Amino acid sequence: MEQSQLMQYLPVLMLIVVAIGFAAGTLTISVFLGQSAKRTKAKDMAYECGANPIGENTPRFSIKFHLVAMLFILFDIEVVFLYPWAVVYRDMLADHATRNLILGSMISFMFILFAGYLYALKKKAFDWKN
Repeated sequence: MEQSQLMQYLPVLMLIVVAIGFAAGTLTISVFLGQSAKRTKAKDMAYECGANPIGENTPRFSIKFHLVAMLFILFDIEVVFLYPWAVVYRDMLADHATRNLILGSMISFMFILFAGYLYALKKKAFDWKN
């Protein structure tokens, strides 16, 4: 019985080996083909949509940009936790012992999420102009 369970992981192992082999193979081929190409100053210059690059190659972003990006990622990841809860919620309603537990846990989760949102709003983290 244990051997049949381990055999179920064989396709996953094969997929991992193929993925690693493909990545290593394409990198190796690109190194060998890249060495044979002629390098010129024009080829080594950064490409900006067909126009010559002007100015610094890495412009500085405001810290607000990074703050809003991190807040977006934070709240986006938090919302992902709502999907599994919604999937099992109907099944959990059938069990009277866990009915209030699952609803209470999601209400507390949403309260903490909303408190974080209010904190970010109070600190003016979403205000781009400052």
